[in-house]
Amino acid sequence: MANILTGHSFYSKTKREKRVFFAKLFLISIGVIVILGLLSYFTHFYFLGILGFSIYLTLLAPFIDVPGLQKTGGLVYYSLLFLGEKPKNNKISIHGGTLFDYLFVLHFNETGRQRTQFIFQQFLIGLLHLIEELENQNLHIEKISGTSYFLNEKTASRIGFTKTETNGMQQLILAFNYFNLMFTQSLGKGKLSFPKLSETQSFEASPNILISKKKDIEILLKKIS
Repeated sequence: MANILTGHSFYSKTKREKRVFFAKLFLISIGVIVILGLLSYFTHFYFLGILGFSIYLTLLAPFIDVPGLQKTGGLVYYSLLFLGEKPKNNKISIHGGTLFDYLFVLHFNETGRQRTQFIFQQFLIGLLHLIEELENQNLHIEKISGTSYFLNEKTASRIGFTKTETNGMQQLILAFNYFNLMFTQSLGKGKLSFPKLSETQSFEASPNILISKKKDIEILLKKIS
């Protein structure tokens, strides 16, 4: 199974460096909790503390979940910014890079346009690696699905995906993670950006369709590289 980690500066860290990183993250978290607690206490606006802590949790989550799931095999990096969950019920759920990945992968001396192009390149590279895995392994996969706020329906169709309805649970999760999406999109575009949840779309494809689109994906990748 592909696991593309070369170029991801977090995974190139030594065990000691990773421990130092998580220790700093823990101290920052304690600091955030203390500040929110003091603000709530002195303003008597306790909802502020609850709201602030909830937002902070959504920002913190990928820094804990993603490296943890990668280590246990729950997540696979098909490229630096294209992740797939462990197959479940003959289905693979795919994801773009998280806030965690953006911070450790993107080059912040580049323009927003260059970053956006790089993100899309990594999406296509990851998709090709997934297709190669579907071709070469005896996987009983019936569907590949994902949700995206940067992939439009025309491009999705060109590379083998069909738009599906985003269900209520997906919309609720997206709404809860709004600030996470906002920071992620802002890093990707190189400027403050407020994602429109209404523009987030869900897509799915069958392995056979994706495999048949392999050449088209390779052409598209070559065109934008």
